[in-house]
Order: sequence, then structure tokens, then C-alpha cells
Amino acid sequence: MPDKKIMIQTDRLILRRYCKDDLQDLFEYLSDEEVVKYEPYKPMSLAETSEELDERISTDEMIAVVLKATNKLIGNVYLGKREFDSLEIGYVFNKQYWGQGYAKESCDALIKKAFSEGIHRIFAECDPCNSSSWRLLESLGFVKEAHFKQNVFFWKDDKGNPIWKDTFVYSILNQ
Repeated sequence: MPDKKIMIQTDRLILRRYCKDDLQDLFEYLSDEEVVKYEPYKPMSLAETSEELDERISTDEMIAVVLKATNKLIGNVYLGKREFDSLEIGYVFNKQYWGQGYAKESCDALIKKAFSEGIHRIFAECDPCNSSSWRLLESLGFVKEAHFKQNVFFWKDDKGNPIWKDTFVYSILNQ
């Protein structure tokens, strides 16, 4: 009987809902400072990761990316529902698996599925300094729509002042 948690399978990956067994693998990459460098959160403790996992289990917007060969969770893709038949996409992967095409493979499969289900537009926001992220978006066919200057901050300096960051906005249309 097929696993009911599997959403999509690619040649090398299973894209599915999160489950309690994902805790150690999730902690492995959410606790890594280099992995979360451009995220709106700091590296997480095991307890924080456990709370985060509970949140991820409760939503279908966070999609676990698992290697078929080993059943190891190596990252995630976020597909958040937005107005006007749009989705926002984002991704975070364990750095041990960077540069092997897993993010592209998983995002490509999810984009095709979303478009086949009638989604009109998918967009992404990323830090201009995160060239790996925007290069991935461009390789998937996304087009840069905007470069917002100092439009967001996640952290404050020692004096309580916002540390402003720029944002690139990319999109791809269902055509």
C-alpha cells in the first residue's frame, strides 16, 4: 500500500508532510548558522526545533524533502498560499546537500504540480547577497520583478536600531 504522506516523488526525492521522526534531521540543518544565515530566525536549539517541527507538522505549506535512497530529511520547501491564485515559495537545505541539484529538483516538481492545479503565479523573495538562492530561482525560470531597498529587518543592533536589508522579488507565471 502506498505511503499516504507522500505528495510527490522525483527521481531522487520524496516530498511529503513532516512527521515526528524528522526531529534530528531537521535539527541538523536548523541549528547550523550557515544554513539559516538569510532566514528570519537564528540557529535553533533542539527544544526550539521540536517546537518548530510541531508547527511544520500542523501545516501543508512546509514540505519535507527526503532522499529516496536513505529516507533522510535533507531540507524543505515552503509553499505559502497567497491571494489571487498565487503562492510564495522558499527553501532551506542541509548544507551537506548543497550543490547537488536537490533544491532545484524539489522546487521544479512542486512548481509543476501547483501550476497543474491552477495556480496562476509563484513568487519568491530573497536577500540580494544570497546569490545561490536567486541563481536557483533564475534556473527555474523565475524573473526578477523588483529590488526593494532596505525594506525589511529581522534583527536590531546593540542600540536597538533595525538592521535594514534589501529584498529581491522573483516570479514565474503559469503560461
